[in-house]
Amino acid sequence: MNKISKEKKQQIVLILIGAIAVMGCLWYFAIQNQYTRLSTVQKRTLEMTDKVTKAESLLKKADTIEAELEEDTEALGKIEDGMASGDIYLWMINTINRFNIAKQVTFLDFQREIVGDVGVFPKFPYKAAIFPVKGTSHYHNLGRFLADFENSFPFVRVQNLELSPAPRTAGEDAESLNFKFEIVALIKPISQ
Repeated sequence: MNKISKEKKQQIVLILIGAIAVMGCLWYFAIQNQYTRLSTVQKRTLEMTDKVTKAESLLKKADTIEAELEEDTEALGKIEDGMASGDIYLWMINTINRFNIAKQVTFLDFQREIVGDVGVFPKFPYKAAIFPVKGTSHYHNLGRFLADFENSFPFVRVQNLELSPAPRTAGEDAESLNFKFEIVALIKPISQ
C-alpha cells in the first residue's frame, strides 16, 4: 500500500500545482484587490477626516472672521468716503489745493479727467479718473509733495512723471523744475 504508482504521483503533483495556482489566483484577484480597495478607502477616509477637521476649525473661527469682515468693511467705507465722487474734476482740484497749503508746488494746469476702467481685476467695482497735471516746483518740494500725497490717499497714485528744468528768470533758483504727471484716482462706486 505504500507504493503509489507513477501516474498517481504525477496526478498528485499536478493537483498540488493546480491548487497552488488556484490559491495564487484567488490571492491576486480577490484578496490583493480587497487590500488595494481598503488602502484607497483608508486614504479617502483620512482626507475626509482632514477636511472635516478644517471645517470644524473654520466654524469655531466664524465669529472672529465675521468680526474681522465687519471691521474691514467699516475701514473700506471710511476710505471710500474720501474717494472722488460727484464732480470729479472739482474734487481733484479741491483735494490738491487743500493738500498743497504748506507745500511749495505750483500747479499751472489741471486738465479734465479721463474716466475708464481700472483694468486691475475682472469685475473690479471701481472706475478710475486720470488727471493730467502740469506745474513747477523745486526738486525736493515736489518729491515731498508726491510722497505725502500718495501716502495720504491710498486710492490715488501718480504715474508718467516727466521732469524738465524750468526756464530761469532773474532772481529764480536753478533748482526749479517743470513737471508733468498724471494722477489716477479711484471713483467711489454709486451705492445700489
